[in-house]
Amino acid sequence: MNTGMRFKGAGLGKKVFLAVMQLVMIGYVILIVYPLFNMIISSFKTTKDIMQKPFALPVELDFSNYVYIWVDKGFGRYFLNSLLFTGTAMVFVVLLGSMAAYGISRYSFRGNTLVYMFFLSGIMLPLKAAIIPLFQIVKGLGVMDTPLSVIFIFIAMGLPSTVFILSGFMKTIPAALEQAARIDGCNDLRIYSQIVMPITAPSIALVTIYNAVPIWNDFFFPMVFIQSDRFKTLPVGLSSFIGQHSTKWNLLFTGLSIAIVPMLVLYLFMSKYFIKGMTAGAVK
Repeated sequence: MNTGMRFKGAGLGKKVFLAVMQLVMIGYVILIVYPLFNMIISSFKTTKDIMQKPFALPVELDFSNYVYIWVDKGFGRYFLNSLLFTGTAMVFVVLLGSMAAYGISRYSFRGNTLVYMFFLSGIMLPLKAAIIPLFQIVKGLGVMDTPLSVIFIFIAMGLPSTVFILSGFMKTIPAALEQAARIDGCNDLRIYSQIVMPITAPSIALVTIYNAVPIWNDFFFPMVFIQSDRFKTLPVGLSSFIGQHSTKWNLLFTGLSIAIVPMLVLYLFMSKYFIKGMTAGAVK
């Protein structure tokens, strides 16, 4: 273990420092993990039990809350809607963003910097500030109260950061790789798909997690542009448990426990590439 190797041969002051840092990190992990654990165990309780004994373990694992919200409250439909909206948006965000980043990073042309700054402006200007023009555009396109209204906005949300991150990675790819591919007869499309994209896999994982989480959790845009119950997403569905005078905490915690599963699975499968993407370029 690396920590043990650091302790070996270290002075007393350094050992104390490392021990303190270990305790701090353990405390930080507990601080992050325990609220999630408490949320999950609360999903097996009633609202009365949660209010009376918020930190106690449930008497029994009763899955009636999960059955109720999944079947009776329509959370199965909300869950599929969120998967559809997030998955479709991320496919186009990665595809269009990587193509734009490839063009900006690998080709020199007049207006290259202007195009790059145009995408960067999308990071600096939040879409929520332009809700009235967005509403008019969506209404003019005739896609109000349809999945396309939210998917288009999610794509626009993810493209600026995707182009910014991927173009930085692609600029580090040696030009000799492309030159060798062209000598072998590869065109631009094959170079992009078979050489550049596999090399940038860690950065693809990074932008996927970076954009998928806020899209999955977004409440504002589905609330504004979706009125039909059959197209609502999980965050909008969760709001139905919060009333003016009372909150159904057991159902709310149950819905939240379901909502975190896809993003947790996504991170677990992409964590290796995500860490590589975060640390790439740190050591030259």
